[in-house]
Amino acid sequence: MRFIILMMISVFVLMPLSNVEAQKAKTIDELAKQFDSSQCKSCHAEIYAQWEKSHHARPLMGVKGGLMLTPLALKKGTPGSTAFSEDDPKKMKISNFPCFKCHLPQAVMHAEDSVAVELAEALLAKDSAKVGKLQITCIVCHNEKAIIHKRELGAPEKGVIYGKKDIAGHAGGPIKKSAILKESVFCGQCHGLGPNMEFDQTIQCANLYGSYLHNYISGGGTKTCQECHMGTKSDHLIAPNFNDDKQTSELYAKALTLDIETLGYEWLRKAGTLVPKIVVGTKLTSSAGHRIPDG
Repeated sequence: MRFIILMMISVFVLMPLSNVEAQKAKTIDELAKQFDSSQCKSCHAEIYAQWEKSHHARPLMGVKGGLMLTPLALKKGTPGSTAFSEDDPKKMKISNFPCFKCHLPQAVMHAEDSVAVELAEALLAKDSAKVGKLQITCIVCHNEKAIIHKRELGAPEKGVIYGKKDIAGHAGGPIKKSAILKESVFCGQCHGLGPNMEFDQTIQCANLYGSYLHNYISGGGTKTCQECHMGTKSDHLIAPNFNDDKQTSELYAKALTLDIETLGYEWLRKAGTLVPKIVVGTKLTSSAGHRIPDG
């Protein structure tokens, strides 16, 4: 009898682990469904519309609709392929896509290698519709990435939305306060991690967050990433939108000042010859909270 009870307890304890493993997405559609945030649109229409125009809604698409991860899917050894490429797309694994760490973080923990195979085939086929299903949705930011001190606070709770304050009666599920949602370190999880030495093939990524800390903050700056890029109204476009040339140019114009001084003169090299000359002095000043360009 005691043996039977112990066996039942063991099964009860192990079942949740098995269920978690079984929940890993095997296809792009399954992964997209797990992190689908379309239900947020009914109550947060303006925010959702902003997000739909943002790069977070197309993290694998690059600028102007380009499929940025295509080089990874190319056959190893062919022009344009990378150290992460395989000699057959069907051999691709999640680990072959180091960019997932920031461009699709949910795939690292919640997708089977079969998703990587499907993505590689979609990239080679230039299937933008399929690739475009993979997004950094509301759930990714407001759950998956909302806690960084997991040893102390535990992992994000399933079904919980993390925000600026606790709201028990939220229609889309309870909202719990995230200690980092308003802090720059929240954005720094992806924007500016620098050299990624944990991969078999180390890669160098943007250092935006490092630039923010070591240049802007150390120089007396006080604003967070959110204050500059989302404003007081929490604009979820999170500008700039590099697909919008006019808006991007306007943001650069605000952040960068170009001073030009010129001096014109005539150079008398020898009698009877006057050569027009001009000296141009330029000074470029940035008021941004980090180096430009960066990512």
